[in-house]
Amino acid sequence: MPRISIWFFSVAVIYSLIGMGWGEHMAMSGDHSMYPAHAHLNLLGWVSMAIFGTFYALARDSYSPRLAWIQFALSNLGTIIMITLLARMLATNDESLGPLVGIGDILTILGQIVFGWQVVRAARAQA
Repeated sequence: MPRISIWFFSVAVIYSLIGMGWGEHMAMSGDHSMYPAHAHLNLLGWVSMAIFGTFYALARDSYSPRLAWIQFALSNLGTIIMITLLARMLATNDESLGPLVGIGDILTILGQIVFGWQVVRAARAQA
């Protein structure tokens, strides 16, 4: 399995454990005010990272390793920034954090664009 896949799967497991712990904390406390950040963490951190890892494992020789690592950095940095600041914004009701949350959002979108290009490259290699 390519190293990039192992790294994507590794961070996916970390994000899923954090998400599960966070969900358990919300369930035990009865306070579900953080559910938007929790849901974003599970989707971007656990699901998306696992899908990326699967793609790179399946498309072995049909993608750019350099772009894969750029995507890894963009996707993870964006996820960490977005989730951290979204949780802070929800906890404090500080709407001024919205634009900073947007920075994380932009980074994850850029990561998704790089991933989309990788998918196109792999499709062209198979044609």
